[in-house]
Formats: sequence, structure tokens, C-alpha cells
Amino acid sequence: MTHKRYDIPKDLRYLQLLSHSFPTIAEASTEIINLQAILNLPKATEHFVADIHGEYEAFQHILKNASGNIKRKVNELFGTTLRDAEKRELCTLIYYPEQKLELVKASEPDINDWYHITLHHLVAVCRDVSSKYTRSKVRKSLPLDFSYIIQELLHERTEDTDKTAYVKVIIDTIISTGRADDFIIAISKVIQQLAIDQLHILGDIYDRGPGAHKIMDMLENYHSWDITWGNHDILWMGAAAGNDACLCNVIRLSLRYANLMTLEEGYGINLVPLATFAMDVYGDDPCTEFMPKLSGGAEHLDEKTQQLIAREHKAISVLQFKLEAQLFDKHPEWNMRDRELFNDIDYKKGTIHLNGKEYKLTSCHFPTVDPAHPNVLTNEELDLINKLHHSFEVSEKLHKHIRTQLTHGCMFGIYNNNLLYHASVPLNEDGSLKEVEIYSGHKASGMQLMTDVGMLIRSAFQTDSPIDERQYAIDYFLYLWCGPDSPLFDKSKMATFERYFIAEKETHEEKKGSYFELRDNEAICDNILEAFGVTGQNRHIINGHVPVKVGRGENPIKANGKLMVIDGGFSQAYHKETGIAGYTLVYHSRGFQLVQHEPFTSTEDAILRGTDIKSTTQIVEMSSHRMLVADTDKGKELNAQIADLEELLYAYRHGYISERERSKPLVYIK
Repeated sequence: MTHKRYDIPKDLRYLQLLSHSFPTIAEASTEIINLQAILNLPKATEHFVADIHGEYEAFQHILKNASGNIKRKVNELFGTTLRDAEKRELCTLIYYPEQKLELVKASEPDINDWYHITLHHLVAVCRDVSSKYTRSKVRKSLPLDFSYIIQELLHERTEDTDKTAYVKVIIDTIISTGRADDFIIAISKVIQQLAIDQLHILGDIYDRGPGAHKIMDMLENYHSWDITWGNHDILWMGAAAGNDACLCNVIRLSLRYANLMTLEEGYGINLVPLATFAMDVYGDDPCTEFMPKLSGGAEHLDEKTQQLIAREHKAISVLQFKLEAQLFDKHPEWNMRDRELFNDIDYKKGTIHLNGKEYKLTSCHFPTVDPAHPNVLTNEELDLINKLHHSFEVSEKLHKHIRTQLTHGCMFGIYNNNLLYHASVPLNEDGSLKEVEIYSGHKASGMQLMTDVGMLIRSAFQTDSPIDERQYAIDYFLYLWCGPDSPLFDKSKMATFERYFIAEKETHEEKKGSYFELRDNEAICDNILEAFGVTGQNRHIINGHVPVKVGRGENPIKANGKLMVIDGGFSQAYHKETGIAGYTLVYHSRGFQLVQHEPFTSTEDAILRGTDIKSTTQIVEMSSHRMLVADTDKGKELNAQIADLEELLYAYRHGYISERERSKPLVYIK
């Protein structure tokens, strides 16, 4: 007679720990059933956005309307049963419930009747957006005050004659107890949350627009998001970490677009010392090259204010060029000493020697530059930078927002066979991965380069790191901002000086790295995906950084669909260049859709007149079958959990682990 051999489970210690969560065969079995059921739900919806650049109102609206998805669902649900104006009003209520309620109550003659109709409509929309989630997940998204009530309304239908009176009484009681407003606000926010399961930001929250700090405030409370850092985010990280060259760049960009709200109102940065210094040093200088860009928000500024901004702009730029040169000199391994341009000026002739040619400067008024030692700060400049440094150092809100970016962010991300990064993966001319020297003696390429750079960034904020390592990490933020082989820049140079002071356009050229020349090649994209371990047929690279000039016919879909560039120009400063006002890439159970947005008027317009962002949808790639949770990264996690639970069942049934009673009774939510 033969006996079946039973193998001892591989990791009994782990299974013993798991048994604390599932102490009986019944509970382990129930969890397996639950997880298997979840695997067969439709894939949840992911949204990808890039290069927000401080455009808080437009970004907020896109999150509230789920890139037009809520409007689409309202149209599908109510079709011809509601007039277009009524559907528009319902959408506005979902997007901005608090503000819209005030307008309705001021004009609606029969508010109770309006409440009855509106509550039923909102419940219908909420039921639709929650249909692809488990009851448990929906329950976790509900506000505590209304959790039970919303659950009952979502799972009971008025078509069921036995429950008609039950549902009616719930609605009546919400109204009679004076909770209708609170309920409408609560369920509207649930709809917004369930419409976007995961938000992926592909970098550049900061600069150009006025509301980066408001975006960060909003994201701190957002239910599920991640970010792959952009070059502008890294610049602000560098400023917060104590890199004074980055600090000057941050202030310079804010002055260039006349958007000081994030600096002054958001983070409390004191720019009075800069204004005082600028008036003292450049009071007689027209600073023509430094007048703020009117498209960036300076249209409302009077001439005197614009002139002050121009003088501050020049003062901080000269300081920036000096501090950058000091770092280039300190780190010869960066090979950037050719960017110490104050060394190349003939101050008597007013010319500069570049690339074997002599160019006339548009202005050669540099009262703080000593031609013998052009990159040395004057005592007044040193005092100014110390004050600005202190202001950044003590800004609690700035450091809180940078910590949030570190918590939610990295240099790259891989989600459901999609490789995300902001700008590039440095390549050689033949398309092979380029080895980049991160610090002396250490080179890396591809995924290892991104990983090592990410670790270096984090070390700048770790006070227990060795002092020399931490200081190098702080310095390295400047290289990430403008270094030729930086995966966040990847150009021959940053021609800031040339654009200010040299008229000849040939000097303004910033030659892009090989990645940007080769990224339309499908084989190159496949090689990058392989290098990052992204496998499977439906795999993609998604990034931003370079605005897609739709108005000139440029296509954001490249490399036969393998690469999607989704920088459509959220920033107002880019609208003329791109011809649109941003993209959202939506990845749902049916496939990819690219949503192209027209410029947003204002939140006030949206509330008062029901205006919405006009968006057009382009189908990028549709799946041959509806994707399920089983087809996602989450599905892989759940299958691994199921395998562990099956091991636990085996251990229970064969006596390797004994079932036990819980020390505390389970509490089931009805």
C-alpha cells in the first residue's frame, strides 16, 4: 500500500504570522473567495497628467470632472430624460457642490422639490461610478457621517417595489432633518473620488503658473496619487535643500513670469531684501531684457511694477550665474566649466567669445561683476543670498510640500506595464543606454541610473548622511536641472544667459540629447522597456517635459504607439505654442484614451455659468477584451496573496499549524 507524501510548507514562520490575521480555515477560505472575486472585476481607471506648472484652477477642474468622464456618465445615464441645461447644472453641482448650492438656494422657489430630484440623480451617478469596485472599497471611500445611508441608497433601487417606500423615506428624512446640503456635498466628493482610482503625475508641478502651492495642498489630501519628479520639481527641492544656485533659479523663473504668489503667499519667502538690493544696484538700468513675460500673468501690472520686477529679475540672474559658475568650478567632473560665461566677456568692448566667435552683448552693465574675479559675490550679494537662504530654510510649508513629493515620488515608475518618467533616459547616438557619471568613480545607465539618482536626491534630506555625501547631493540638484547628461534635462546646454544677452538666435540653440532624436523609433522604445524590466505585448513609455505642438501638426503618440508624450501645455505661457491647454491620458478597462483640453476660463465661470473645459477624446489603443483586475499589478499581488492563503489552508488541514480563536470578536459592518 502506498501513502501520499505531504510536503512541509516552505515558510512556517510566515504562515504562523499570517494565521493571526486568518486564524481559522473558514476565515482563510472566505478571504480566498473574496480575492478571487475581486480579480474578476473590471480594471479601475488611471489618469496620467504632466507638466501642470502651477495652473491650479485648470488642474483642479480636471480632477473634479475626471477629465470629462463624469459629464460623459451623466449624459449616458440621463440621455433625453434631462435637458442639456439640467445635465450641465447637475455636473456643476458634482464639481463644486458648496458653491453651487448657495446659488441654487438663492434662486430655487421650491428647494425641497429640488432636493428630492437632485438626490435621486446624484445617487444614480454615484451608483454608476462605483459599479466596478467592491462594496468594501466603496465603503472605505465614504464619509463617516453618511456611510451607512449612502450604502443603502447605492444598493437599493426604486424599481424594486418592495423597497420603494424604504428609499423614499431615507430621502425624505435627509431633507427633513436639514442634512440635504451636507449629504449633497458628501456624495459629490465620493463621485469625484471614485471616478479616478489612481492619479499619475509625470512631473513639473512648479513654476510659470501662480498656484503650485495650492496644487500641493490639494494633493496632500488626495486619495491616491504618485509623481515622477520633473526638472522644475527638482529645482524647488534643491532650493529647499539649501542649493543657492537652485534658489536663484526658482526666484528668477517666478519673476520672469510675474508669478510671485507661490513664493510670497504660498511659502512666505521674503523678497523685500531683493527689491531693495535691485533698486540700489540697478535703479538707473532699464533692464529691458528682463521685463516679465506678459503671457505669464503680468498683463494686469502697471509699468512701475513691471520695472521693479525687471530689476529684481536682473539682480537674481546675475547672482545665479555667479553661483552656478562656483559649482561648475567646484565639480570639474560635471564638464560644465564652459558655462562660466562671465569669464568669457570682454567688459570694455561689451562682447563675449563663444564657440570660436565674438558676439556683441545687448547690455554689458554688470556693476557687481569684477572682471578680474567675475564669479565672486560682493559683500552686498553675499548678505542678500544669506537672507534669501534663511527665508527658504525656515519655510515650514515649503519643506512639508517637498516631503510630500519625496513620499509620493521617484525618478521613474512602472505601473501596469507602463514605464513613467518625466523627460528622458540618456542614450548614445546608436540608441544604446548611455553611462552617466553620477559622482566620481560611479557610472550608471538606464534603470540603475534612475535608481541611483533617486537615492542621491533623498540623501540630500537625510541629516544622518555623512556631511560630504549630503553636500554633494545638495550640489547635484543643479546638475539635474541643467546638466547635459541629466535624465531631467538631456540637452547640450541651458542657454539662459544667451537668451538674455545675445541677439543671435544661433547661440540660443539647446541641442537635444539622442533620446529625443530616437524616441520615435519603436525598436529603441522596446530596448528601453526591456532595460527597465517591462515585459508583455501591451507595454508603453509615458512621459512629458517637451510640449507637443498640436497646432503645428505634431502627434503625441510616437513609436507606433509605444511612446506617449502627454505634455500638452497646461501653462498659459505654452498655449500659443501648443495650440491646446493640456492632456489627460486615461487608462480604463477598455484601453487608452487621450483627452485633449481647451483652455479653462475660470472656476467662477464654471460655477456661475456651468462652463466646462471643452475636451476632445482620441482613442489611442483599445483592448481586445475588457481588462480585469487580474490583468493588472494589483492582480499579481492578489494572486500572490491567494497562493499564501492556500499554503495556510494546507498547513491547517495537515496539522502544521493549529486553528485558534480570535482574542477579539470580528466586527462586521452591515
